[in-house]
Amino acid sequence: MPILKNAWILVADDRIKEIGVGALPEDSRYDEAIDMEGKKLLPAFVDSHSHLVYAANREDEFAMRLSGKSYAEIAEAGGGILNSARKMTQASEEELLADARKRLSALVKMGTGTIEIKSGYGLSTETELKMLRVIRKLQAESPVSIKSTFLGAHALPEEYKGRVDDYINLVIEEMLPAVAEESLADYVDVFCEEGYFSLDQSMRVLEAAKAYGLSAKVHVNQFNSLGAIKPMVDMGAVSLDHLEVMDDAEVEYLAESQTIATALPGCSLFLDISYTPGRKLIDKGAALALATDLNPGSAPSGNMALMMGLACSQMKLRTEEALVAATLNGAAAMELSDDLGSLEQGKLANFLVLPQEFTLASIPYHMGHNLIEEVYLKGNKIV
Repeated sequence: MPILKNAWILVADDRIKEIGVGALPEDSRYDEAIDMEGKKLLPAFVDSHSHLVYAANREDEFAMRLSGKSYAEIAEAGGGILNSARKMTQASEEELLADARKRLSALVKMGTGTIEIKSGYGLSTETELKMLRVIRKLQAESPVSIKSTFLGAHALPEEYKGRVDDYINLVIEEMLPAVAEESLADYVDVFCEEGYFSLDQSMRVLEAAKAYGLSAKVHVNQFNSLGAIKPMVDMGAVSLDHLEVMDDAEVEYLAESQTIATALPGCSLFLDISYTPGRKLIDKGAALALATDLNPGSAPSGNMALMMGLACSQMKLRTEEALVAATLNGAAAMELSDDLGSLEQGKLANFLVLPQEFTLASIPYHMGHNLIEEVYLKGNKIV
C-alpha cells in the first residue's frame, strides 16, 4: 500500500484534482490551504451492506438470546425479520426518514462516507416501496454516497406460511415492476438460506430482476451452503455477502471470479457464529470487502472501525488488507471503485483524518473506539 509522507491534496469541485509531495505549489490554484501537519489522511469507509432503514430496535430479542434462545428459535416464535416487518408496517415514511437520518449522521462521525441500504422489512409491495422511497430521499439530501437494494425476498410473511412460491411470484410479478417503475433500486437481493428461500426460488428472483437492469448482491452461506455460489457467480452477481459457511471448492470458485466476497464480521460477533474465511479467500486471490450488516436483529453496530478490528483479530487479515476491504473493495461491491474507495486523482474527495498520535494500525487495535478527528465528503468538512 503506497503511503505518501509530507503530501498535499488539491481538491476542487468535489474531487481530488492533484496529489503531490513536498512544498505546496506556489501559485493561485487554491483558494484555501488547510494545514494537517503530522496527521494521517485515509479514504473514508465504504459500507457495502446495511439495513439502515428500520422502524425499531429488537433489544427484547437480545434478552431472549441471553436466556438461551437461538436466532432460529426466536424467529420461529415470531421474532427476527418478521418482528421488524410488523413494526415497519406501523411506521410512517416521515418517522422512518427521521430515524434513518440520525443513524446515518452517527455513521458519518465514525468515518463512513459511502453506504448501501437495503429494503426487506416491508414484505409487502406497499411497505417495501415505502422503505425504498425513504432510501431515495436519503440519497437526495445526504453528502454520503448511497446505493439502494431491493430485498423483498428477505423472509416469508406470516400470511404466506406454507406458500413460499406464491410469495416469490408476488415479488417477481408485483414488487419488482413497481420498484422499477419508480426507479427505486440499484440492486436486488435475496436471503438464500434454509428456512427462508431455496436456491431455485432465489435464482428465479435474481433472473427476473435482470429484465429491469438490477444486478445481484446476495445473502448466501450464512448458516448453510445451498450450492448458491457457483450459479450466482455465473450469473454475474456483483457481490455475495455473509459467506460464513464455505467449503474449499466454494472459496476457490469465488476467488477466481469477478464477484466481490463481502464479510460481515459484526453479525458473526453478535450471533456468535463462525466468521467468513477472509484469510483463505484473500490467499486464494479473492477481492474481499468488509461491511457492517447494520440491522436491529443480528448486527446492531454500524462501526466500520470495529469491522476492521474483527477482521484482523478473528479473520486474520493484516491491517492494510482490512483497510482495503473497508474502502476500495467495498466500493467495488457497489460498482463505485472508479469514484470512491481510495485517495487518487479524479476520485471524490472522501477522506478521514487521524490525529498525529495514531497510525493505521491504531484503528483495528482500538477495536471500534472512534479515533477520527475529521471527516471530509466530496471535499467538504462534515465532522
